[in-house]
Amino acid sequence: MAIRPVVIYGNPVLHRPAAPVTAFDDEFKALVTDMYETMDAAHGVGLAAPQIGVGLRVFTYQMENEDGVPARGCIVNPRLTLGKVSAAEPDPHDEEEGCLSFPGYGFPLKRAEWVTVNGFDVEGNPLRFEATGWFARCMQHETDHLDGKLYVNRLNKKWTSRMKKVVKREGWTVEGNSWMPGVDPDPFGH
Repeated sequence: MAIRPVVIYGNPVLHRPAAPVTAFDDEFKALVTDMYETMDAAHGVGLAAPQIGVGLRVFTYQMENEDGVPARGCIVNPRLTLGKVSAAEPDPHDEEEGCLSFPGYGFPLKRAEWVTVNGFDVEGNPLRFEATGWFARCMQHETDHLDGKLYVNRLNKKWTSRMKKVVKREGWTVEGNSWMPGVDPDPFGH
């Protein structure tokens, strides 16, 4: 299959809700294979289809967890039920997120400590599990992509101000920016 370019903040596909997957056919499975290859080449823990320019509700992940869920998987048409999100200030060291579509930067963000995930696997079989801690954070981050949001859209006022300065400095105010995992320098230094 193929490693695909990762689109960057400012690309319209990242800022609109993705369409539900309706066909679990060979073409769809080839897309998921490309997503795994792209995620691996980018050293990511998750990758949503909109991040490679495809507006479908599917993401892949690679994350060890303590929830009895396979460390590598694909979730199609996810629906999350979230636990409570604390109103406290996010810890800049312990709660920093990053994103392949906002490459090279990280900002602190509060997330729910647990979620229930409902959806389907790549074959169309139903999935349901609970995720906690950083695995829950990953599920929320990737599902946000499918809803047309990046984690930076959820930052508090202080961190939103810093994020906007990055967008302006990097020129991410227009579409067309991307980076190629395995070819371009790794923006996170892996």
